[in-house]
Amino acid sequence: MGPGSFDDLIASYFDLRWHFDPVDASAVGLPVHDGRLGTFTGESVKAHLAALRSIIGAVEEVALDDLEDEIDRTALLNDLRVRVHRLEVELPHERDPGYWLEHLFDGLYQPLALRDREVAHRARAATERLRAVPAFLADATATLQKCPHVLVALARGMARGGARLIDELTAAFPDAGDGADAEAADAARSALAEFVRHLDGPLAQDAGTSFAIGEDAFNFRLHFEHALPSTAAELWRYGHRLADEVEERLGALAAEIQPGAHWHEVMEALRDRHPSAEELVGAYATEMERARAFVEAHALAPVPPGALDVLATPPFLRPTVPFAAYQPPGAFSADRSGRFFVSPPDGDGGEAHVAALRDHCSYEIPATALHEGFPGHHLQFLNAHASPRPLRKVLATPLTVEGWALYCEQMMGEEGFFRSVEERFFQHVALLWRGVRVIVDVGLHTRGMTFDEAVALLVDRVRFEPEHAKAEVQRYCARPAYQLAYAVGWRELTALRDDYRRAVGDRYSLRAFHDAVLTYGGFPISLMRWGLGLDA
Repeated sequence: MGPGSFDDLIASYFDLRWHFDPVDASAVGLPVHDGRLGTFTGESVKAHLAALRSIIGAVEEVALDDLEDEIDRTALLNDLRVRVHRLEVELPHERDPGYWLEHLFDGLYQPLALRDREVAHRARAATERLRAVPAFLADATATLQKCPHVLVALARGMARGGARLIDELTAAFPDAGDGADAEAADAARSALAEFVRHLDGPLAQDAGTSFAIGEDAFNFRLHFEHALPSTAAELWRYGHRLADEVEERLGALAAEIQPGAHWHEVMEALRDRHPSAEELVGAYATEMERARAFVEAHALAPVPPGALDVLATPPFLRPTVPFAAYQPPGAFSADRSGRFFVSPPDGDGGEAHVAALRDHCSYEIPATALHEGFPGHHLQFLNAHASPRPLRKVLATPLTVEGWALYCEQMMGEEGFFRSVEERFFQHVALLWRGVRVIVDVGLHTRGMTFDEAVALLVDRVRFEPEHAKAEVQRYCARPAYQLAYAVGWRELTALRDDYRRAVGDRYSLRAFHDAVLTYGGFPISLMRWGLGLDA
């Protein structure tokens, strides 16, 4: 591939990305791929890698004079190199059955969720994707080998809602022309059942190497996915230091609430105060609206148009969304509304029902609402999608996305959003969890920490229930260098704000800083620093 113009190369990158992952294309709002599933066989990955390398060479060679273009080029090259590294070194298509199932279930869910398409189009897409399921899962069965036990277990949990999702899909389009027909649905159910038997049989018996990617691969992700100069060793120390510091603050806050009690006791007592199952969705919706109004009243950040709907999680999604989840609008979609799903507890008021409600403590909901909505994820995505630069609509590192949302928790507290010491206490409980996440993420993948040791750390340090901790650690094993993004991104954004304040002096305002940062969307924070002239 020749150098071409930078705009042409961006278009080529998007074409390649959407061809390999049509479900990703649907998610960003491009309906042309809505009927397809990808394929991740060895041959398809090999061809994709060759095309990625070709684009890397061309992007490196193209001549650019503008600083903002150079920032975009660096973000694109980092993204391309991480994609090559994942498929060539980490091998998720060979080692992780969840890599296939996540793609499949997202693809089957989209005809239900994408509201900017006509019903007839969504019905056709549903049928086409259902018809693609048997071949897709046959490719998965042929490609996966020596998968770590923990990743097989995680995939088994994901598969539980698959049949219900297919049922929901067929029920949604019964009379829509070429809708989700019964024959395609039956074949998809059979293929999924056969794949689950493969998970329980050959894959479970043929366990491969450790889930840990190792220090070299972990540092590669830090340097290129997050554009961080830090190494695993430095972040290991940071996680321990942060957790210790936050526990000290928790002790001081607990003393204000109940003098003489340990913060664990205070937390357990406060968790008894929660909405009922029937009130749960409304409680989150109220706090999200309060957070949006607070941001606008205090002029903290630009708030582009785009509603955030708070909904009860559909039953077929609850195996993968046991607590809550945010779904952004597509970057190129006409529909600018996001969704926040809350999973009410199942059951009739028994012990498990009550335990699940305690995870939605009334004093925790305000921080969660602003983290997920305004000025957190939803506001950040709305601003990114409004960018005239296409790469900034799409490319993002979790260091920035999760770091921004955690930074917003701290910033909104500084600005007076939290109404009581109890709300500030639970903001710090969440910060402790994010500090321990750094320890677990680095520990599992670079320090020989075992699965059981990670579970015990979450139980002992953050007071998770054992089953909740196991589910958390499964995800940490599958997504290296992600969980650290919250606390490390918060640290980097706070440092950027401090340096920006020093650089502009009397011209500083919090709103001006947020305006500047949000123009970069989810780009790495080091690239924001470069764009703001703070890289020296």
